[in-house]
Amino acid sequence: MGVKIETQSPRMITDMFDWSAVDSVFLDLDGTLLDLAYDNYIWLARIPELYAEQNGLSIPEAQKALAPKFRQWAGKIEWYSIDFWDRELTLNVAQIHRDAAARIAWLPGAQRVLDSVRERGKRLVLMTNSHPVILEIKHEHTGVLDYFDAAFSSAQFAAPKEDQQFWRAAALVEVHCPARTLFCDDNRAVLSAAQQAGIGFVRAVRHADSSRPLLAHEEFAAIDAVVDLL
Repeated sequence: MGVKIETQSPRMITDMFDWSAVDSVFLDLDGTLLDLAYDNYIWLARIPELYAEQNGLSIPEAQKALAPKFRQWAGKIEWYSIDFWDRELTLNVAQIHRDAAARIAWLPGAQRVLDSVRERGKRLVLMTNSHPVILEIKHEHTGVLDYFDAAFSSAQFAAPKEDQQFWRAAALVEVHCPARTLFCDDNRAVLSAAQQAGIGFVRAVRHADSSRPLLAHEEFAAIDAVVDLL
């Protein structure tokens, strides 16, 4: 995907951000705080390799066989369920993640942002589609959960962040004023759902995967990286 030429730089957007209007900061995990290159390696490289070996296919044949499965479940709760994919692919998805855990990495400046938000006295909440088992693997290698006041996985609500059911369920356990909440994510469908849920400040992260070009988020106020909030 080509890089979008912004009429307004991410820094200009950031400069207009009023922290005094925010009480709660909701942050995505993968592609916002942690480098999405790890997840893309798992799903676009390693799983096709193992699926090919298991089924006597070439890697291109495996990728072709997996593509419609991935399209069918993208954005649904099944897509984020390792139990579902264990059954669907006859692979141990959690173990595949553990074996590649050395690839887990923070995006530049992400830890500084988390420290800064806490220093500003804002409530800091993780809102992720990451399955709890995968989230724990990532926490073991980064300590990411230690930064947050609360953390919620879509598996807890049986609905992904793309679905309004997630936001309704989250509101029952995480009391907040949507109009005074900041939310950052790299997923277009999730950002749209957050807006529909009334989140007052939505920011799209463009450089979610350090190994790939920036995402083009034309319809949202965009930042290259979460560090641009500071």
